[in-house]
Amino acid sequence: MYSVTKEIFFCYGHRLMHHAGKCRHLHGHSVRAAITITAAELDSQGMVCDFADISGAARAFIDTQLDHNLLLHREDPLLPMLQQAGERVLVLDQHPTAEVLAAMIYRELRDRGFAVESVTLWETSSACATYRDTGAP
Repeated sequence: MYSVTKEIFFCYGHRLMHHAGKCRHLHGHSVRAAITITAAELDSQGMVCDFADISGAARAFIDTQLDHNLLLHREDPLLPMLQQAGERVLVLDQHPTAEVLAAMIYRELRDRGFAVESVTLWETSSACATYRDTGAP
């Protein structure tokens, strides 16, 4: 099995409403997403796939949905005020954790036809979350 990994960098803001620590406050992250694609065989160019194709697909989603966006849970009481003020906000049904964002990126690339093995989202230089679909229900 072959694999390639492409890293994408972006920024977002969020808060975890019911978190006991300081993450309950609005704050931002400059993150690194590591997207790993696999293939049993190499293509005619000797590649799993072109890094530019991974980057293009990931950027199409990340730039429109996540980058420089405020990600909030649908029940966040700040939402109406921010929306009324015209702020850029992405409303999520789940809490906007690194785990949830890694899964969002994974599913988007999978739906675009990539054989995604995993997506790892580095929220800080020493903390990351990884999503991979094991096929279990």
